[in-house]
Amino acid sequence: MSGGFFNHLQYNLDQISADIEDEIYYNDSEEVNEYYDKKGNGFSEDTIQEMKLAVWYLKQAMVYTHRLDYLLSGDDGEETFHERLKKDLEKLK
Repeated sequence: MSGGFFNHLQYNLDQISADIEDEIYYNDSEEVNEYYDKKGNGFSEDTIQEMKLAVWYLKQAMVYTHRLDYLLSGDDGEETFHERLKKDLEKLK
């Protein structure tokens, strides 16, 4: 087995955080996309900081959901759950 308790929906959190990171990256861009819309939104630094915080929380949520997925699916026991959770959270820092 390889998880599945949450139907692997935790990867949606990873995609959302990546999409927000793209928006942060292109925030000040004057480039245009294929529809001739400006790529950048020109959000304030305060808004960008909140977006970065959201990315941090989403990545943490993804780690917790992924580790719980394995625990609840029977792939990991409690000891392994705690070990892998700690290791995965440390990787975020």
